[in-house]
Amino acid sequence: MTAQARDDAEGLLRTARSVYAGDSAAQVSIAELERRLNEPLRLAVAGMVKAGKSTLLNALLGEQIAPTDAGECTRVVTWYRYSATPTITLHPKEGEPKRLPVRRDQGRLVMDLGDTPAEEVGWIDVGWPLVGLKSMILIDTPGIASLSEDTSARATLFLTPEEAPSSADAVVYLMRHLHASDVKFLEAFRDTAAGAAQTICALGVLSRSDEIGSGRIGSLLSAGKVARRYELDGDLASLVLGVIPVAGLLAEGARTLRESEYTAFRQLAELERADRERLLVSADRFTMTSDVTELSAAERRHLLGRFGLFGVRLATALIRGGVESSSDLSEQLVQQSGLIELQQFVRVQFRTRASTLKVRGVLLGLDQLIREKPREGTEEIRGGIERITAGAHALRELSLLASARSEGLPLTAQDAEDAQTIIGAKGTPTHVRLGMAENATGDSLRDRVDDLLVHWRRLAESPLTDRAAVGACRVVIRSLEEIASELRPAADVVLPGGPGDGAGEHAREQRDQHEPALGG
Repeated sequence: MTAQARDDAEGLLRTARSVYAGDSAAQVSIAELERRLNEPLRLAVAGMVKAGKSTLLNALLGEQIAPTDAGECTRVVTWYRYSATPTITLHPKEGEPKRLPVRRDQGRLVMDLGDTPAEEVGWIDVGWPLVGLKSMILIDTPGIASLSEDTSARATLFLTPEEAPSSADAVVYLMRHLHASDVKFLEAFRDTAAGAAQTICALGVLSRSDEIGSGRIGSLLSAGKVARRYELDGDLASLVLGVIPVAGLLAEGARTLRESEYTAFRQLAELERADRERLLVSADRFTMTSDVTELSAAERRHLLGRFGLFGVRLATALIRGGVESSSDLSEQLVQQSGLIELQQFVRVQFRTRASTLKVRGVLLGLDQLIREKPREGTEEIRGGIERITAGAHALRELSLLASARSEGLPLTAQDAEDAQTIIGAKGTPTHVRLGMAENATGDSLRDRVDDLLVHWRRLAESPLTDRAAVGACRVVIRSLEEIASELRPAADVVLPGGPGDGAGEHAREQRDQHEPALGG
């Protein structure tokens, strides 16, 4: 989405301020939309109780600042954003915000609500000096389908409000297994987050993947097969852009690995094979009193709590395989955890579309405002919303992608697959859209886009192509024309559909690729 679309959205917000002058409630809503437009992408982490949301969030952050126990703080929505100095601010449902003390216990951030019950807390805002938070706000949510109806309702109300767009731009949804509650939530998020924009901006994560294989070294391979099966599931395929297996506990432990833990793993790796295998046969056996190792039962319980049995087995195997330092072990464990694949997916599917998703959220918020409070002057706002939506090709891509996932495209199987790739189903970088290698030359990329344009124009102009298919072809052609305009000097390309609006967006995508990602 071009800077022009963003500027137009800002102009609509200024118009709305003027139209609703004197309406304090409307002014608050408009101020929130202005803040949403100008702040980083909002990525929520959601899932059922005990899915491992806070653990995965800590892994993404690379610090243990999200509470993972069953305390009061896990029952409220918590925002993590960039701040030059650590701050924790409690926003009650009624009354003024108040600062909470910042303190840590054994490396973990401790958040104490004091005398404020969780039921009276609107949300908690944590500011933290992490570079990755400059480009993304992470939002931790209470468990869906909790035994506590009040706790579950907080997450549902925040992410899937009935009368408003979601407060999150995109969601990473964690599931241990596919349940009806998972599908129900994702359907609600698609409907409330997208509204008229009809977009899919959710990623499924098969969390605690190491448990699928009972903690064996090959557990993530088994989890990968399950994830691929879920991706093709009829109920889930239309609701998420993909499903990625992640061992969250291992990822958190690897990102925050301590030297003393590396030393303990090395001691385990140096045991005789028979002794080591008997010790690692199960979690119970690992934590029992034993004379085969100098590590106390308490030290072994600590390792189990931090890394899980899968992580302990993997760490000792890696050390036996030649890993010689704590930093190398941390890197190897992160690679094995699935965290890197998750970070890559978030970057190519969400961060590169941040501007589009934010503008979309603002337009949906304005549309809700003028529907709820019609008055003189709102028609100008409505017209502006329609102009931005009609002129923003990135929104049309997301809309077609949503249709492809939910209903399929009226094309042959091969054309439907190619169309989704071109409009960004696998990512927005040029070589990915064209199905080329990352190191493809400029000439080969230009030849590829020329061939694709010939094919899709011929298909769109064929008298045998029905109207619905022609509409899909036009979106694909527009995407290809924008790619062509980026690969050639502007004077060499004539776009019959009018000037493209993607050059600025792709320039930002390339810039985002070089920004520090969370945990990168």
